[in-house]
Amino acid sequence: MPTKYETVIGLEVHVQLTTETKIFCSCSKGFGREPNTQTCPVCLGLPGALPVLNRKAVEFAIMAGLATNCRIASRSIFARKNYFYPDLPKGYQISQFELPVCEHGWLDISTEDGTQKKIGITRIHMEEDAGKLIHGESAETARSSFVDLNRAGTPLLEIVSEPDMRSADEAIAYLKKLHQIVVYLGICDGSLEEGSFRCDANVSIRPLGHPEFGTRAELKNINSFRFIRQAIAYEIERQADLLDGGGRVVQETRLFDSQTGMTRSMRGKEEAHDYRYFPDPDLVPLVIEQPWIDQVRAGLPELPEAKRSRFMTALGLSAYDAEILAADRKLADYFETCVPLTDGDAKLCANWVMGEISRHLNEEGITIDHAPVTAESLAGLLNRVRDNTVSGKIAKTVFEKMWASGQGADAIIEAEGLKQVSDSSAIEALIDEVIAAHPGQAAEYRGGKDKLLGFFVGQVMKASKGKANPGLVNQLLKDKLSG
Repeated sequence: MPTKYETVIGLEVHVQLTTETKIFCSCSKGFGREPNTQTCPVCLGLPGALPVLNRKAVEFAIMAGLATNCRIASRSIFARKNYFYPDLPKGYQISQFELPVCEHGWLDISTEDGTQKKIGITRIHMEEDAGKLIHGESAETARSSFVDLNRAGTPLLEIVSEPDMRSADEAIAYLKKLHQIVVYLGICDGSLEEGSFRCDANVSIRPLGHPEFGTRAELKNINSFRFIRQAIAYEIERQADLLDGGGRVVQETRLFDSQTGMTRSMRGKEEAHDYRYFPDPDLVPLVIEQPWIDQVRAGLPELPEAKRSRFMTALGLSAYDAEILAADRKLADYFETCVPLTDGDAKLCANWVMGEISRHLNEEGITIDHAPVTAESLAGLLNRVRDNTVSGKIAKTVFEKMWASGQGADAIIEAEGLKQVSDSSAIEALIDEVIAAHPGQAAEYRGGKDKLLGFFVGQVMKASKGKANPGLVNQLLKDKLSG
Protein backbone atom coordinates (compact mmCIF):
# COMPACT_ATOMS: atom_id res chain seq x y z
CA MET A 1 0.00 0.00 0.00
CA PRO A 2 1.28 3.51 -0.74
CA THR A 3 2.87 4.97 2.39
CA LYS A 4 0.75 8.14 2.18
CA TYR A 5 -2.11 6.22 3.85
CA GLU A 6 -2.52 4.78 7.32
CA THR A 7 -4.59 1.65 7.87
CA VAL A 8 -7.16 1.51 10.66
CA ILE A 9 -8.56 -1.89 11.70
CA GLY A 10 -11.11 -2.89 14.31
CA LEU A 11 -12.26 -6.47 14.82
CA GLU A 12 -15.54 -7.99 15.94
CA VAL A 13 -15.05 -11.58 17.02
CA HIS A 14 -17.91 -14.01 17.64
CA VAL A 15 -17.02 -16.71 20.15
CA GLN A 16 -19.35 -19.71 20.32
CA LEU A 17 -19.53 -20.90 23.92
CA THR A 18 -19.03 -24.52 24.96
CA THR A 19 -22.11 -24.75 27.13
CA GLU A 20 -24.07 -27.99 26.80
CA THR A 21 -27.31 -26.17 26.01
CA LYS A 22 -28.39 -23.03 24.19
CA ILE A 23 -28.46 -19.60 25.76
CA PHE A 24 -32.21 -19.25 26.36
CA CYS A 25 -33.50 -22.84 26.29
CA SER A 26 -32.45 -26.38 27.18
CA CYS A 27 -31.86 -27.62 23.62
CA SER A 28 -28.55 -29.34 22.92
CA LYS A 29 -26.11 -27.41 20.72
CA GLY A 30 -24.01 -30.29 19.35
CA PHE A 31 -22.45 -29.66 15.95
CA GLY A 32 -23.30 -31.69 12.84
CA ARG A 33 -26.65 -33.18 13.89
CA GLU A 34 -29.56 -33.83 11.50
CA PRO A 35 -31.12 -30.48 10.47
CA ASN A 36 -33.82 -29.09 12.75
CA THR A 37 -33.54 -31.87 15.35
CA GLN A 38 -32.22 -29.64 18.15
CA THR A 39 -35.02 -27.13 18.38
CA CYS A 40 -37.90 -26.20 20.65
CA PRO A 41 -40.60 -23.49 20.77
CA VAL A 42 -38.08 -21.01 22.26
CA CYS A 43 -35.39 -21.26 19.60
CA LEU A 44 -38.03 -21.64 16.86
CA GLY A 45 -39.56 -18.34 17.98
CA LEU A 46 -43.07 -19.75 18.44
CA PRO A 47 -45.66 -17.42 20.01
CA GLY A 48 -45.82 -17.52 23.80
CA ALA A 49 -42.43 -19.23 24.28
CA LEU A 50 -40.31 -17.39 26.84
CA PRO A 51 -36.50 -17.33 27.09
CA VAL A 52 -34.64 -18.34 30.28
CA LEU A 53 -31.00 -17.24 30.56
CA ASN A 54 -28.29 -19.93 30.78
CA ARG A 55 -26.25 -19.22 33.94
CA LYS A 56 -23.17 -21.04 32.60
CA ALA A 57 -23.09 -18.71 29.58
CA VAL A 58 -22.98 -15.73 31.95
CA GLU A 59 -20.12 -17.34 33.88
CA PHE A 60 -18.21 -17.84 30.63
CA ALA A 61 -18.77 -14.17 29.75
CA ILE A 62 -17.33 -13.14 33.12
CA MET A 63 -14.31 -15.39 32.54
CA ALA A 64 -13.68 -13.81 29.14
CA GLY A 65 -14.01 -10.33 30.61
CA LEU A 66 -11.57 -11.01 33.45
CA ALA A 67 -9.02 -12.61 31.10
CA THR A 68 -9.10 -9.56 28.82
CA ASN A 69 -8.85 -6.95 31.58
CA CYS A 70 -12.45 -5.79 31.20
CA ARG A 71 -14.71 -4.20 33.77
CA ILE A 72 -17.60 -6.56 34.57
CA ALA A 73 -20.91 -4.69 34.64
CA SER A 74 -22.91 -5.08 37.82
CA ARG A 75 -26.05 -4.58 35.73
CA SER A 76 -26.54 -5.30 32.04
CA ILE A 77 -29.61 -5.75 29.88
CA PHE A 78 -30.62 -7.79 26.87
CA ALA A 79 -31.99 -6.06 23.80
CA ARG A 80 -33.84 -7.07 20.68
CA LYS A 81 -31.89 -6.46 17.48
CA ASN A 82 -34.54 -6.34 14.79
CA TYR A 83 -33.88 -7.46 11.25
CA PHE A 84 -35.38 -9.93 8.79
CA TYR A 85 -33.47 -12.90 7.47
CA PRO A 86 -34.77 -16.42 6.77
CA ASP A 87 -32.52 -18.04 9.40
CA LEU A 88 -33.78 -15.73 12.15
CA PRO A 89 -37.10 -17.27 13.21
CA LYS A 90 -38.27 -14.54 15.62
CA GLY A 91 -37.50 -11.67 13.26
CA TYR A 92 -35.08 -10.34 15.90
CA GLN A 93 -31.91 -11.48 17.65
CA ILE A 94 -31.57 -11.27 21.42
CA SER A 95 -28.33 -9.39 22.02
CA GLN A 96 -27.00 -6.57 24.20
CA PHE A 97 -26.63 -2.96 23.14
CA GLU A 98 -26.39 -0.05 25.57
CA LEU A 99 -25.41 -2.05 28.67
CA PRO A 100 -23.12 -4.98 27.75
CA VAL A 101 -21.79 -7.46 30.30
CA CYS A 102 -18.09 -6.42 29.92
CA GLU A 103 -16.44 -3.16 28.84
CA HIS A 104 -13.14 -1.27 28.59
CA GLY A 105 -10.61 -4.09 28.39
CA TRP A 106 -7.34 -4.62 26.52
CA LEU A 107 -4.79 -7.14 25.29
CA ASP A 108 -1.08 -6.67 24.67
CA ILE A 109 0.32 -7.94 21.36
CA SER A 110 3.79 -8.08 19.88
CA THR A 111 4.10 -5.93 16.75
CA GLU A 112 6.20 -6.60 13.68
CA ASP A 113 9.24 -4.85 15.19
CA GLY A 114 8.98 -6.87 18.41
CA THR A 115 7.57 -4.11 20.60
CA GLN A 116 4.45 -4.48 22.75
CA LYS A 117 1.23 -2.71 21.77
CA LYS A 118 -1.99 -2.43 23.73
CA ILE A 119 -5.18 -3.16 21.77
CA GLY A 120 -8.30 -1.84 23.43
CA ILE A 121 -11.45 -3.93 23.82
CA THR A 122 -14.55 -1.76 23.67
CA ARG A 123 -17.04 -4.32 24.89
CA ILE A 124 -17.97 -7.97 25.24
CA HIS A 125 -21.64 -8.72 24.97
CA MET A 126 -23.77 -11.86 24.99
CA GLU A 127 -26.16 -12.84 22.23
CA GLU A 128 -27.80 -15.77 20.52
CA ASP A 129 -26.69 -17.15 17.18
CA ALA A 130 -29.00 -17.37 14.16
CA GLY A 131 -29.73 -20.53 12.21
CA LYS A 132 -27.99 -21.61 9.03
CA LEU A 133 -29.03 -21.34 5.40
CA ILE A 134 -28.16 -24.29 3.17
CA HIS A 135 -28.18 -23.45 -0.51
CA GLY A 136 -28.84 -26.04 -3.22
CA GLU A 137 -26.32 -28.83 -2.80
CA SER A 138 -27.52 -31.09 -5.63
CA ALA A 139 -28.83 -30.76 -9.16
CA GLU A 140 -32.38 -31.33 -7.90
CA THR A 141 -32.14 -28.51 -5.34
CA ALA A 142 -29.85 -26.15 -7.26
CA ARG A 143 -32.47 -23.39 -7.21
CA SER A 144 -33.57 -23.97 -3.62
CA SER A 145 -32.37 -22.93 -0.18
CA PHE A 146 -33.12 -24.63 3.13
CA VAL A 147 -33.09 -23.45 6.72
CA ASP A 148 -31.46 -25.45 9.52
CA LEU A 149 -32.32 -23.98 12.92
CA ASN A 150 -30.16 -26.30 15.03
CA ARG A 151 -27.72 -23.43 15.56
CA ALA A 152 -30.41 -20.88 16.42
CA GLY A 153 -30.06 -19.90 20.06
CA THR A 154 -26.45 -21.08 20.43
CA PRO A 155 -24.72 -18.79 22.98
CA LEU A 156 -22.21 -16.31 21.60
CA LEU A 157 -19.90 -13.67 22.95
CA GLU A 158 -19.19 -10.79 20.61
CA ILE A 159 -15.81 -9.25 21.47
CA VAL A 160 -15.42 -5.80 19.89
CA SER A 161 -11.99 -4.20 19.72
CA GLU A 162 -11.09 -0.56 19.48
CA PRO A 163 -9.82 0.50 16.01
CA ASP A 164 -6.24 0.25 17.29
CA MET A 165 -4.64 -2.05 14.73
CA ARG A 166 -2.63 -0.59 11.89
CA SER A 167 -1.78 -3.63 9.76
CA ALA A 168 -2.97 -7.10 8.88
CA ASP A 169 -0.10 -8.52 10.95
CA GLU A 170 -1.28 -6.67 14.05
CA ALA A 171 -4.84 -7.87 13.46
CA ILE A 172 -3.68 -11.49 13.22
CA ALA A 173 -1.52 -11.14 16.34
CA TYR A 174 -4.55 -9.84 18.28
CA LEU A 175 -6.83 -12.56 16.90
CA LYS A 176 -4.42 -15.37 17.70
CA LYS A 177 -3.95 -14.12 21.23
CA LEU A 178 -7.70 -13.82 21.77
CA HIS A 179 -8.22 -17.27 20.26
CA GLN A 180 -5.59 -18.75 22.56
CA ILE A 181 -7.21 -17.18 25.62
CA VAL A 182 -10.78 -18.39 24.98
CA VAL A 183 -9.52 -21.92 24.23
CA TYR A 184 -7.33 -21.86 27.37
CA LEU A 185 -10.35 -20.81 29.42
CA GLY A 186 -12.30 -23.73 27.99
CA ILE A 187 -15.20 -21.48 26.99
CA CYS A 188 -14.77 -22.08 23.24
CA ASP A 189 -13.36 -24.97 21.21
CA GLY A 190 -11.75 -22.44 18.86
CA SER A 191 -12.71 -24.17 15.60
CA LEU A 192 -12.66 -21.63 12.79
CA GLU A 193 -13.78 -24.26 10.28
CA GLU A 194 -16.96 -25.06 12.24
CA GLY A 195 -17.65 -21.39 12.94
CA SER A 196 -16.95 -21.51 16.68
CA PHE A 197 -14.56 -18.58 16.32
CA ARG A 198 -15.60 -16.08 13.64
CA CYS A 199 -14.21 -12.69 12.78
CA ASP A 200 -15.62 -9.58 11.11
CA ALA A 201 -12.95 -7.01 10.23
CA ASN A 202 -13.69 -3.30 9.88
CA VAL A 203 -11.04 -1.86 7.58
CA SER A 204 -10.45 1.73 6.53
CA ILE A 205 -7.56 3.93 5.44
CA ARG A 206 -6.85 7.61 5.96
CA PRO A 207 -4.13 10.03 4.82
CA LEU A 208 -1.09 9.91 7.09
CA GLY A 209 -1.48 12.36 9.96
CA HIS A 210 -5.20 12.82 9.31
CA PRO A 211 -7.13 12.77 12.63
CA GLU A 212 -10.44 11.49 11.30
CA PHE A 213 -11.10 7.87 10.35
CA GLY A 214 -11.85 6.96 6.76
CA THR A 215 -14.98 5.19 5.56
CA ARG A 216 -14.83 1.58 6.61
CA ALA A 217 -15.78 -1.65 4.93
CA GLU A 218 -16.80 -4.64 7.05
CA LEU A 219 -15.34 -7.99 5.95
CA LYS A 220 -17.76 -10.65 7.13
CA ASN A 221 -17.36 -14.14 8.67
CA ILE A 222 -13.89 -15.22 7.51
CA ASN A 223 -12.96 -18.70 8.70
CA SER A 224 -9.14 -18.89 8.85
CA PHE A 225 -6.29 -16.69 10.02
CA ARG A 226 -4.68 -16.94 6.58
CA PHE A 227 -7.84 -15.77 4.82
CA ILE A 228 -8.34 -12.95 7.34
CA ARG A 229 -4.82 -11.70 6.58
CA GLN A 230 -5.43 -11.95 2.82
CA ALA A 231 -8.83 -10.24 3.03
CA ILE A 232 -7.48 -7.30 5.02
CA ALA A 233 -4.45 -6.91 2.73
CA TYR A 234 -6.68 -6.93 -0.36
CA GLU A 235 -9.13 -4.48 1.15
CA ILE A 236 -6.37 -2.02 2.02
CA GLU A 237 -5.11 -2.09 -1.57
CA ARG A 238 -8.65 -1.80 -2.97
CA GLN A 239 -9.43 1.29 -0.92
CA ALA A 240 -6.08 2.91 -1.73
CA ASP A 241 -6.65 2.33 -5.46
CA LEU A 242 -10.13 3.86 -5.18
CA LEU A 243 -8.85 7.01 -3.49
CA ASP A 244 -5.85 7.33 -5.81
CA GLY A 245 -8.23 7.10 -8.78
CA GLY A 246 -10.40 9.93 -7.50
CA GLY A 247 -13.17 7.67 -6.22
CA ARG A 248 -14.55 7.24 -2.74
CA VAL A 249 -14.93 4.31 -0.38
CA VAL A 250 -18.53 3.29 0.33
CA GLN A 251 -19.52 1.99 3.76
CA GLU A 252 -20.63 -1.58 3.12
CA THR A 253 -20.37 -5.21 4.11
CA ARG A 254 -18.08 -7.24 1.87
CA LEU A 255 -17.41 -10.97 1.50
CA PHE A 256 -14.01 -12.52 0.92
CA ASP A 257 -13.58 -15.02 -1.90
CA SER A 258 -10.74 -17.38 -0.96
CA GLN A 259 -10.50 -18.64 -4.55
CA THR A 260 -9.71 -15.23 -6.02
CA GLY A 261 -8.22 -13.60 -2.93
CA MET A 262 -10.61 -10.66 -3.46
CA THR A 263 -13.49 -9.10 -1.55
CA ARG A 264 -16.86 -8.32 -3.13
CA SER A 265 -19.78 -6.20 -2.08
CA MET A 266 -22.54 -7.98 -0.16
CA ARG A 267 -24.81 -5.16 1.07
CA GLY A 268 -24.77 -1.65 2.48
CA LYS A 269 -23.51 -1.52 6.06
CA GLU A 270 -26.31 -1.07 8.59
CA GLU A 271 -26.05 1.37 11.48
CA ALA A 272 -27.30 0.69 15.01
CA HIS A 273 -30.49 2.66 14.44
CA ASP A 274 -31.35 0.40 11.51
CA TYR A 275 -31.80 -2.46 13.94
CA ARG A 276 -34.27 -0.56 16.17
CA TYR A 277 -32.73 -1.88 19.39
CA PHE A 278 -34.94 -1.87 22.47
CA PRO A 279 -34.77 -3.76 25.81
CA ASP A 280 -36.19 -7.28 25.59
CA PRO A 281 -39.37 -7.28 27.68
CA ASP A 282 -39.13 -11.05 28.30
CA LEU A 283 -35.77 -10.88 30.09
CA VAL A 284 -35.06 -9.09 33.36
CA PRO A 285 -31.80 -7.12 33.75
CA LEU A 286 -28.76 -9.28 34.43
CA VAL A 287 -27.31 -8.46 37.86
CA ILE A 288 -23.80 -9.72 38.61
CA GLU A 289 -22.72 -9.20 42.20
CA GLN A 290 -19.09 -9.01 43.30
CA PRO A 291 -19.01 -12.39 45.13
CA TRP A 292 -19.87 -14.13 41.85
CA ILE A 293 -17.09 -12.27 40.04
CA ASP A 294 -14.65 -13.18 42.81
CA GLN A 295 -15.68 -16.84 42.60
CA VAL A 296 -15.13 -16.91 38.84
CA ARG A 297 -11.79 -15.11 39.18
CA ALA A 298 -10.60 -17.68 41.73
CA GLY A 299 -11.38 -20.49 39.29
CA LEU A 300 -9.54 -19.02 36.28
CA PRO A 301 -6.70 -21.18 34.91
CA GLU A 302 -3.19 -19.84 34.56
CA LEU A 303 -3.21 -17.98 31.25
CA PRO A 304 -0.59 -18.42 28.49
CA GLU A 305 1.54 -15.34 29.28
CA ALA A 306 1.84 -16.22 32.96
CA LYS A 307 2.58 -19.86 32.14
CA ARG A 308 5.22 -18.91 29.59
CA SER A 309 6.93 -16.63 32.11
CA ARG A 310 6.87 -19.33 34.81
CA PHE A 311 8.32 -21.94 32.45
CA MET A 312 11.27 -19.61 31.86
CA THR A 313 11.88 -18.42 35.42
CA ALA A 314 10.98 -21.50 37.46
CA LEU A 315 11.93 -24.28 35.04
CA GLY A 316 14.78 -22.62 33.17
CA LEU A 317 13.36 -23.10 29.68
CA SER A 318 14.37 -20.89 26.79
CA ALA A 319 11.89 -18.29 25.51
CA TYR A 320 11.30 -20.43 22.42
CA ASP A 321 10.61 -23.64 24.35
CA ALA A 322 8.36 -21.83 26.81
CA GLU A 323 6.41 -20.21 23.96
CA ILE A 324 5.79 -23.53 22.19
CA LEU A 325 4.81 -25.45 25.32
CA ALA A 326 2.57 -22.74 26.78
CA ALA A 327 0.70 -22.20 23.51
CA ASP A 328 -1.55 -25.23 24.05
CA ARG A 329 -3.02 -25.75 27.51
CA LYS A 330 -3.32 -29.54 27.21
CA LEU A 331 0.24 -29.86 25.88
CA ALA A 332 1.46 -27.67 28.74
CA ASP A 333 -0.40 -29.85 31.25
CA TYR A 334 1.18 -32.97 29.72
CA PHE A 335 4.63 -31.42 29.99
CA GLU A 336 4.06 -30.32 33.58
CA THR A 337 2.93 -33.81 34.55
CA CYS A 338 6.14 -35.25 33.11
CA VAL A 339 8.62 -32.85 34.76
CA PRO A 340 8.30 -33.83 38.45
CA LEU A 341 8.34 -37.52 37.49
CA THR A 342 11.84 -37.04 36.03
CA ASP A 343 13.27 -35.25 39.08
CA GLY A 344 12.56 -31.87 37.51
CA ASP A 345 14.48 -32.44 34.26
CA ALA A 346 12.41 -29.84 32.40
CA LYS A 347 14.74 -29.53 29.41
CA LEU A 348 14.70 -33.26 28.70
CA CYS A 349 10.90 -33.37 29.01
CA ALA A 350 10.54 -30.29 26.79
CA ASN A 351 12.77 -31.81 24.08
CA TRP A 352 10.70 -34.98 23.92
CA VAL A 353 7.29 -33.29 24.13
CA MET A 354 8.21 -30.81 21.38
CA GLY A 355 10.05 -33.50 19.41
CA GLU A 356 8.79 -37.07 19.29
CA ILE A 357 5.41 -36.43 20.91
CA SER A 358 4.50 -33.42 18.75
CA ARG A 359 5.77 -35.11 15.59
CA HIS A 360 3.52 -38.12 16.12
CA LEU A 361 0.54 -35.91 17.00
CA ASN A 362 0.99 -33.92 13.80
CA GLU A 363 1.48 -37.00 11.64
CA GLU A 364 -1.70 -38.64 12.95
CA GLY A 365 -3.75 -35.45 13.23
CA ILE A 366 -4.67 -36.01 16.88
CA THR A 367 -4.46 -33.94 20.05
CA ILE A 368 -2.37 -34.69 23.11
CA ASP A 369 -5.33 -36.08 25.07
CA HIS A 370 -5.58 -38.89 22.50
CA ALA A 371 -1.86 -39.77 22.58
CA PRO A 372 -1.29 -43.49 23.34
CA VAL A 373 1.80 -42.56 25.39
CA THR A 374 0.76 -40.83 28.61
CA ALA A 375 2.90 -38.28 30.41
CA GLU A 376 3.60 -40.86 33.09
CA SER A 377 4.74 -43.38 30.46
CA LEU A 378 6.98 -40.83 28.77
CA ALA A 379 8.55 -39.99 32.14
CA GLY A 380 9.23 -43.70 32.66
CA LEU A 381 11.14 -43.82 29.37
CA LEU A 382 13.08 -40.64 30.11
CA ASN A 383 14.14 -42.02 33.46
CA ARG A 384 15.67 -44.99 31.67
CA VAL A 385 17.68 -42.52 29.57
CA ARG A 386 18.71 -40.60 32.68
CA ASP A 387 19.95 -43.71 34.49
CA ASN A 388 21.75 -44.99 31.36
CA THR A 389 19.56 -48.06 31.01
CA VAL A 390 19.10 -47.07 27.34
CA SER A 391 20.82 -44.57 25.09
CA GLY A 392 18.99 -41.64 23.54
CA LYS A 393 18.98 -43.45 20.20
CA ILE A 394 17.57 -46.68 21.62
CA ALA A 395 15.02 -44.61 23.56
CA LYS A 396 13.52 -43.48 20.27
CA THR A 397 13.13 -47.12 19.21
CA VAL A 398 11.46 -47.89 22.54
CA PHE A 399 9.20 -44.86 22.12
CA GLU A 400 8.00 -46.05 18.70
CA LYS A 401 7.02 -49.39 20.25
CA MET A 402 5.30 -47.60 23.16
CA TRP A 403 3.30 -45.45 20.75
CA ALA A 404 2.25 -48.47 18.70
CA SER A 405 1.40 -50.77 21.62
CA GLY A 406 0.59 -48.55 24.60
CA GLN A 407 3.07 -50.59 26.70
CA GLY A 408 5.42 -49.05 29.24
CA ALA A 409 9.12 -48.50 28.58
CA ASP A 410 10.41 -51.02 31.12
CA ALA A 411 8.35 -53.87 29.67
CA ILE A 412 9.57 -53.14 26.14
CA ILE A 413 13.22 -52.74 27.16
CA GLU A 414 13.14 -56.05 29.02
CA ALA A 415 11.25 -57.98 26.31
CA GLU A 416 13.43 -56.64 23.48
CA GLY A 417 16.74 -56.91 25.35
CA LEU A 418 17.48 -53.22 24.75
CA LYS A 419 19.38 -52.41 27.93
CA GLN A 420 22.43 -50.27 27.33
CA VAL A 421 25.82 -51.97 27.78
CA SER A 422 27.86 -50.05 30.37
CA ASP A 423 30.24 -52.86 31.24
CA SER A 424 33.66 -51.37 30.42
CA SER A 425 35.31 -54.76 29.87
CA ALA A 426 32.66 -55.78 27.33
CA ILE A 427 33.01 -52.46 25.52
CA GLU A 428 36.80 -52.70 25.57
CA ALA A 429 36.59 -56.07 23.87
CA LEU A 430 34.47 -54.55 21.07
CA ILE A 431 36.89 -51.64 20.74
CA ASP A 432 39.86 -53.98 20.42
CA GLU A 433 38.07 -55.87 17.63
CA VAL A 434 37.21 -52.64 15.77
CA ILE A 435 40.76 -51.22 16.05
CA ALA A 436 42.25 -54.53 14.89
CA ALA A 437 39.90 -54.55 11.89
CA HIS A 438 40.87 -50.98 10.86
CA PRO A 439 44.63 -50.57 11.41
CA GLY A 440 44.98 -47.95 8.70
CA GLN A 441 42.40 -45.61 10.23
CA ALA A 442 43.93 -46.20 13.68
CA ALA A 443 47.32 -45.10 12.37
CA GLU A 444 45.82 -42.01 10.72
CA TYR A 445 44.05 -41.06 13.96
CA ARG A 446 47.29 -41.39 15.88
CA GLY A 447 48.90 -39.28 13.19
CA GLY A 448 46.61 -36.36 13.96
CA LYS A 449 43.30 -37.02 12.14
CA ASP A 450 41.12 -36.51 15.24
CA LYS A 451 37.89 -36.54 13.20
CA LEU A 452 38.30 -40.29 12.72
CA LEU A 453 37.16 -40.76 16.30
CA GLY A 454 33.59 -40.48 15.05
CA PHE A 455 34.25 -43.30 12.61
CA PHE A 456 35.43 -45.59 15.38
CA VAL A 457 32.51 -44.65 17.65
CA GLY A 458 30.14 -45.57 14.83
CA GLN A 459 31.83 -48.90 14.28
CA VAL A 460 31.70 -49.81 17.97
CA MET A 461 28.03 -48.76 18.24
CA LYS A 462 27.29 -50.85 15.17
CA ALA A 463 29.06 -53.84 16.66
CA SER A 464 27.08 -53.46 19.87
CA LYS A 465 23.82 -53.08 17.92
CA GLY A 466 23.43 -49.61 19.40
CA LYS A 467 23.49 -50.84 22.97
CA ALA A 468 26.90 -49.60 24.08
CA ASN A 469 26.99 -46.56 26.33
CA PRO A 470 28.10 -43.79 23.90
CA GLY A 471 29.86 -41.74 26.57
CA LEU A 472 31.84 -44.74 27.76
CA VAL A 473 32.65 -45.72 24.16
CA ASN A 474 34.11 -42.26 23.50
CA GLN A 475 36.18 -42.31 26.66
CA LEU A 476 37.58 -45.78 26.17
CA LEU A 477 38.29 -45.24 22.46
CA LYS A 478 40.36 -42.15 23.19
CA ASP A 479 42.36 -44.09 25.77
CA LYS A 480 42.92 -47.07 23.46
CA LEU A 481 43.79 -45.04 20.36
CA SER A 482 46.16 -42.80 22.31
CA GLY A 483 47.97 -45.76 23.88
